[in-house]
Amino acid sequence: MKRRNFIKKSALATAAFGIPTLVPASVFGKNAPSNQIQVGQIGCGRIARDHDLPGVFRHAQARVIAAADLDSNRVELGKKFIEDHYSKKMGSPYLDVKTYTDYRDLLQNKEIDAVVISTPDHWHSQPAMEAALAGKHVYLQKPTSLTIKEGRQLVQVVEKTGVKLQLGTQQRSSEQFRLAAELVRNGRIGTLHTVRVGLPGDPPGPDAPAMPIPANLNFDMWLGSTPEMPYSEIGVHPQQDFSRPGWLRHENYGAGMITGWGQHHFDSAAWGMDTEFTGPTSIEAVAEFPRAGFWNVHGDFMVKATYANGVDMYCSGNYPNGIRYEGTEGWIWVSRGSYVASTSDPVAQGNNAKALDASDPKLLLSLIGENEIKFTKSSSHHGNWLEAIQGNAELLSPVEIGHRACSVCLLSHIAMKLGRKLNWDPTREEFVGDAEANTYLSRTQRGPWGTDKVFASSKLMSSIS
Repeated sequence: MKRRNFIKKSALATAAFGIPTLVPASVFGKNAPSNQIQVGQIGCGRIARDHDLPGVFRHAQARVIAAADLDSNRVELGKKFIEDHYSKKMGSPYLDVKTYTDYRDLLQNKEIDAVVISTPDHWHSQPAMEAALAGKHVYLQKPTSLTIKEGRQLVQVVEKTGVKLQLGTQQRSSEQFRLAAELVRNGRIGTLHTVRVGLPGDPPGPDAPAMPIPANLNFDMWLGSTPEMPYSEIGVHPQQDFSRPGWLRHENYGAGMITGWGQHHFDSAAWGMDTEFTGPTSIEAVAEFPRAGFWNVHGDFMVKATYANGVDMYCSGNYPNGIRYEGTEGWIWVSRGSYVASTSDPVAQGNNAKALDASDPKLLLSLIGENEIKFTKSSSHHGNWLEAIQGNAELLSPVEIGHRACSVCLLSHIAMKLGRKLNWDPTREEFVGDAEANTYLSRTQRGPWGTDKVFASSKLMSSIS
């Protein structure tokens, strides 16, 4: 029996008997790999090691069999990280992880059923599209894309290929975020009118003089579709450790915390606002940007987004890191509390560390009735993805919802740059009567890389309207 057929046919069995959370030594027996989802890890940096690989390791129905990174040192360390985990689980040495310095070669491995993409933000949409076209299921770190156009291209490819793509907005698998959204959607605070989202900003940094490119790094490929520029370590990732990388603070590769953390909170907020499949009708923002130094993403900021349902959503670094829903009969606050997904997460401190709070504590004890709105319960975002691949669950963060949450991040950034109120058509996904603003919906892509090339060359695209 071929593995992919097994995965489909195993749905009823796993639903009936449950999925174990510990990996017994026997899973690596002679025939065991045919019973598992074979996973390839793309990107072997901080997020992969701190969050994504451990998230997959928890589940016995998956095994990581390959790793790719364009830094040869990092891919070898990734191989060791994965093999050390399985060796410990088995109680004996396990040395069977294939490595690639080009993720496209990994995608050609027919043994791989699914991939986890933990790359820098400017390398999210393209490998996700290529993975989908190769028939691989995808777990994709946020943000979904760096432009509205890229995100829509990804949605179209995923929908046409039918693969299971889960965005890494893991707050959907956190009890407090689900409960807060359910309480709000079921009217426990009356009519929702305001949402306040707290996100930190980034301070400016130093200049970044050109440095020799490390022999272990394919820097041209790392740049990908972004403009060509000299190498500097603070513009890429540390060569000696896995601390927070400098690319997070340059607009070529991301938009700062508005995309770095914004998709998490905007996604969760949309859950409670009932705006998961749409977007704001207007958006305006102010922000401070560095006047010197290499790092150029936003610092202090304030964003206001207005939705067709009458809700105003404000986002600022002056609010505590989390989400506050305000209605006509009270408020509910939700945050990650003390939970961290990686070592450099900006977690709340003191009173702000409370994961769930309300104007009346009794609100939090309210039971959701059988005929009220209920959301899927999940204790593991990676587990939800794996179960969806096997046919046992619905994805919590599918590509359209991910694209819409990311779009709010991108619209916020555009409003920061332009400094004026912008009217947005969420159906057509364009600004109304503003040609200048619409130029920000895409950006020039440096060849031979880029989603435009992948989209145009796909055999599927002739059938996409």
